[in-house]
Amino acid sequence: MTHLHSKRLLELGPGRVLATVVSLLAALVLGAAGEADAAGTGPAPVAASRWTDQPHGFASLAGGTTGGAGGKVVTVTDQASLMTYAAAEEPYVIRVSGSIAVEPFGSDVVVASNKTIIGVGDTGEIVHGELHLNPGTSNVIIRNLTIRDSYVEGDWDGKTTDFDAIQMDTADHVWIDHNRFTHMGDGLLDIRKDSRYVTVSYNQFTHHNKAFGIGWTTNALTEITIDHNWFTGTKQRNPSADNCAYAHLYNNYLSAQVADGDPTWTYGNWARGRTRMVIENSYYDGVQHPYQADATAELVQRGSILRHTGGRTDAWGTAFDPREFYAYRLDPAAAVPALVKRLSGPQRRIGVTLHVPAAYPTVQAAVDAVPDGNSVPVTIAVAPGTYRAKVFVPATKPNIVLQGTGHDRSDTVIVYDTPAEYGGSTGSATVRIAANDVTARHLTFSNDFDEAAVELKGEQALAMKTTGDRIVFEDTAFLGNQDTLMTDSPKLTTLSRVYVRDSYIEGDVDFVYGRATTVIERSVIKALSRGSATNNGYITAASTWTGNPYGFLITRSRIVSDAPAGSFHLGRPWHPGGEPEAVAQVLIRDTELPAAIKASPWTDMSGFSWRDARFTEYRNYGPGAQVTADRPQMSAADARSHTVADYLQGTDGWAPYART
Repeated sequence: MTHLHSKRLLELGPGRVLATVVSLLAALVLGAAGEADAAGTGPAPVAASRWTDQPHGFASLAGGTTGGAGGKVVTVTDQASLMTYAAAEEPYVIRVSGSIAVEPFGSDVVVASNKTIIGVGDTGEIVHGELHLNPGTSNVIIRNLTIRDSYVEGDWDGKTTDFDAIQMDTADHVWIDHNRFTHMGDGLLDIRKDSRYVTVSYNQFTHHNKAFGIGWTTNALTEITIDHNWFTGTKQRNPSADNCAYAHLYNNYLSAQVADGDPTWTYGNWARGRTRMVIENSYYDGVQHPYQADATAELVQRGSILRHTGGRTDAWGTAFDPREFYAYRLDPAAAVPALVKRLSGPQRRIGVTLHVPAAYPTVQAAVDAVPDGNSVPVTIAVAPGTYRAKVFVPATKPNIVLQGTGHDRSDTVIVYDTPAEYGGSTGSATVRIAANDVTARHLTFSNDFDEAAVELKGEQALAMKTTGDRIVFEDTAFLGNQDTLMTDSPKLTTLSRVYVRDSYIEGDVDFVYGRATTVIERSVIKALSRGSATNNGYITAASTWTGNPYGFLITRSRIVSDAPAGSFHLGRPWHPGGEPEAVAQVLIRDTELPAAIKASPWTDMSGFSWRDARFTEYRNYGPGAQVTADRPQMSAADARSHTVADYLQGTDGWAPYART
């Protein structure tokens, strides 16, 4: 594009000092057991995400549990791939897609250290097989899976088979979360032989005899958190905790216990040996012996609800105070059945998150970890800070969410300073997105090349270039001068769509340009002054294919400027390489315009008349929204077919504006 000298007035400031993240505060401690005392009186708990991918409880201590963080993301659909990646020496995030039947029946899938195994959506299953953590295994996350059906008919007590869902011996730092365990051969979950720093949360234990055992040791070393699990249609070990140093059980739901008349080995929670157990705000419905303790154990219970129960409800000793170890959210016991029914087990919304820089040192490293042909969303969570590096999302890596995790989009900045003189227009871009189905949120993209400091022929400097389809920017900022934001497509006749919402774009010359169908809604566009009294630049430079009725739509937004009155154009028609089939289409509607906008706001470019382009306005307002002979106004009838939906729906009904 034609170079015009410009002076950027809004500089990118230095990186902010990051605020310390405030940890969750636990606020609700209810009274003694019984429905009346568990009604939820007292201060409300601090809100926390139910979908966090960070472990809580004991698994978060002593260095924490990160699983396969920092490793490649792989998707497995067969036993051979699952076993290869699970047993590998290097870290992996292993996504299980669909159902994997393990052969021979009841075989182990050995899981080595530094692994995350997570189901894709709510359909990831391991059938007829066990995930097995050998002694010395450390740092494992198992989430969002169904593990089922290795039960051998007639072996109700599991005396002849040892086909657990998950078994670990002397392992440490393990998080087992949002899984469904059902109808296995021995225990559903066996945490054995001094395994330490374990959290078991939001799982479902169903259709089984011995649900969940902990111990098989004379040492009292295991530290375990067990919360928001649903035990239903099980008989015993819900859990059985033998010689645990600390066992913290809260907000669990036990219901529909198997009733076979067994007076001893049908029970809810059992603190055995020297276990110190704390039970809080759980809900027992139809359970024999809801909670019990050996004389050598200590069990503290508070706030739980008992319905249709009988038998032992032991409580003695002082056990321990969980809050001396970690903060946690405690839900009212009365809310537990509905809450756990809805939120336990595999969830469609739980996905893979790659953390920058905690697990991946750069944004590009996280992008590179995403598998080619990625079919389900992977979130790259970028911590607050300034990242001076270029980022490229290739066409082979769709379904990525780039998300800043600061309080404000300005907290997380991706910036570089390359001008077009050194690599061309595309090469100047700080971030390039060639893949489809990419979303960016809560981020700032910047090209801080200082065009006033040097004299170059190519001073175009892109903050962002996209060529993919179905690209979404929410609560983002684009900072630059000339050519700040380019939304393009792989070739002239290929349609790509971009949706920008609740964002900020600044620049001076052609700073929103390209041939992609692009909607900018509820956003602020700042036209920077270059110090001229008559011509400070051009907001748009569309190059829409003539066969595409929808180019740029700027709607329900504000254009602001520090340029003198009557010195800025709304746009000009860009015909790359003189391409006659690139005929700009731009509609600016229902948008506030500043006094800086010219009375004749459209202008020619490279010998092509603006009058041959498709430039219109509709119901704009503000000091720059006067109607003149050189300002085509769209009719109300045509405006009804030039809405956000019309621009974006394509042939697949894409509607990103409908997302909550």
